[in-house]
Amino acid sequence: MVMGGIPYYMSMMDKSLSLAQNIDRLFFAPNALLCDEFKDLYQALFKNAGPYISIVSALGSKGKGMTRQELLSATKLINNGAFSTALEELENCGFIRRYPPFGKTDTRLLKRQTSQILFQLIDPYTLFFFRFINQNLYHDEHFWSTSINSPLHNTWSGLAFEMLCLCHLNQIKQALGIAGIQTMVCAWRSTSSPHGAQVGLLIDRKDQTINLCEMKYTNSPFAISKEYEAKLAAKIDTFIQETRTKKTVILTMVCTYGIQQNPHNDIVQRQVLLDDLFKA
Repeated sequence: MVMGGIPYYMSMMDKSLSLAQNIDRLFFAPNALLCDEFKDLYQALFKNAGPYISIVSALGSKGKGMTRQELLSATKLINNGAFSTALEELENCGFIRRYPPFGKTDTRLLKRQTSQILFQLIDPYTLFFFRFINQNLYHDEHFWSTSINSPLHNTWSGLAFEMLCLCHLNQIKQALGIAGIQTMVCAWRSTSSPHGAQVGLLIDRKDQTINLCEMKYTNSPFAISKEYEAKLAAKIDTFIQETRTKKTVILTMVCTYGIQQNPHNDIVQRQVLLDDLFKA
């Protein structure tokens, strides 16, 4: 979730140190091996890296993604062919993805950069840079170690886990037993909910079923509280009412270690575990 599994980065790990010590040593220590990796990476890949960095910087502040127009407003870049090329090249290099909002699942939309398409940062290292390295304002050489279990760390962990899930969609479908069913992966944002209800992963299936996926990163089985059960129920109701879908909606939890058994977990119909993401 920090390095995206890149062999070059992983080869720098010292097996005599803990994971926390390795991250501090590689990213936050004075003259750390990867302290300037963000700048070096984008300048090596793109001849004029400025617009590309502006785009991923904007997306780094919005976990669920942005439309083309929102990106133009945030970056102040010109709406022209060069902007389209930058988006395409970032996507081809695996830094961002494009996806349709629910209800706009015509595959032809994905081949064009229409106003309805959302763009989202999915590169783990770039996400780590914006959410963590860029936040080390006091140049603390033990910033990772001292931040563990902090709100900053927990927020990044949850978002990074969502990106991990999005990079393993085939494995999620396999775990759900729907690998042979035609699907469209999309997302949804409420236009009426006062609490801003949104779903980062919807699997819209050809068999008139939708897996509404909630992705949760925890260090132990995830416990659904009475309050969270009510929140999930309200989100499902809002989704059905706003989209007017007639399809069956299946609440699916994607968790590191599954759901803890308690009186509130009956609302969950399917589970996918972290181990499922790494099955062949």
